[in-house]
Amino acid sequence: MLYSLHEAAYNSATPVRIAAEAARDFWSSPLNPASSSKLGRTMFASADMLSNLTRRYGRPQWGIEQVTVKQKPVAVRQDVVWKSPWVKLRRFSREPIDLRRARAPLAAPPLLIVAPLSGHFATLLRGTVETFLQDFDVYVTDWSNARDVPIIEGRFDFHDYIDQIGDILRHIGERAHVVAVCQPGPPVLAAAALMAENDDPHRPASMSFLGSPIDARLAPTATNRLAEDKPFSWFQEAMIYTVPAPYGGVMRRVYPGFVQLYSFMSMNADKHQEAHQRYFGNLVEGDGDSAEKHREFYDEYLSVLDMTEEFYLQTIDVVFQRYLLAKGELVHRGRPVNLGAITDVATMSVEGENDDISGVGQTQAVHGLLPNLPDDLHELYVQPKVGHYGVFNGRRFNDEIYPRIRDFIERSESAVVAG
Repeated sequence: MLYSLHEAAYNSATPVRIAAEAARDFWSSPLNPASSSKLGRTMFASADMLSNLTRRYGRPQWGIEQVTVKQKPVAVRQDVVWKSPWVKLRRFSREPIDLRRARAPLAAPPLLIVAPLSGHFATLLRGTVETFLQDFDVYVTDWSNARDVPIIEGRFDFHDYIDQIGDILRHIGERAHVVAVCQPGPPVLAAAALMAENDDPHRPASMSFLGSPIDARLAPTATNRLAEDKPFSWFQEAMIYTVPAPYGGVMRRVYPGFVQLYSFMSMNADKHQEAHQRYFGNLVEGDGDSAEKHREFYDEYLSVLDMTEEFYLQTIDVVFQRYLLAKGELVHRGRPVNLGAITDVATMSVEGENDDISGVGQTQAVHGLLPNLPDDLHELYVQPKVGHYGVFNGRRFNDEIYPRIRDFIERSESAVVAG
């Protein structure tokens, strides 16, 4: 019922949105002599705000066409190289810009970025991808919006996620380096353990966990406390809804992205209100640069996807309530997940000092769970003065965190070659 009401509210606002867009175009038109006046900018700002509040935020574009490598521009080619109903594996390969000869991809180690399946699209990691492209051949998991997946495609749960990671690594075809951003930490670790126990030649060469809830019992945050305080039945009854028509996944049971978005925004309501007040003021004052930064952030932040009922509820159960992987009790397809099987997959943990989603200690717990991994294949780093998103994006990530991950991967690459 809630999903249908949400769609009805959006549709009922269509006349208001159309009128707001028309007013925005009128007050921003260079043919309007009042457009550059303070009154004109105020009217434009009001119409723009109303339009943004009532519009749909769809899947953002990646928009990565070029990066700078060693102070030289390098073109970026994007291809979908593997897919299932639940994920597209996108490859971002670098190609030298030289029109005199055919383009050939620049040689670089393969690196898989496992994007979180936790409400936002993988494009949230656009800056992360651009940074890693300086030194790596980058693959990214671009997860599907569950509301668009026909119910005939069946279920997708926590264990299917583990299997998809293994399938993707085998498709890449060599020992790739893996970067798990937030939510994927536990299933990526489980997949690596299963592949290691099988002596799979495509097991990761290294794993870097960025702000991941490997052991959510440690340094609990507000998110962890919610999962601990509420009974499992509450999540079943309060968070799961049915996809309505006309979406492709009609009748599929999901945890809607808009529910999670409203929850997160309500936790920081004052911050978001102040941000929009500044945006309005920037438009009135004609500060286009600041206004554009605001639009870029919220175009991404307000774009959300749905998760299947089974994946969301199993994640709550396995990761945040029973802590099965951290306690050594996770069973996958009838087979215990043995973290002791990991002996040659270099492992790095990265945490943010001010992370309010995965508290300091939750990610670095991975090192204590790998008893047979040599000490020289472990690396632990806590970045001062950053929160959750700063662990994988922004200035401090580019200047301080990424160089450490790059150097760690280079050392592990040498260890794989030597081995």
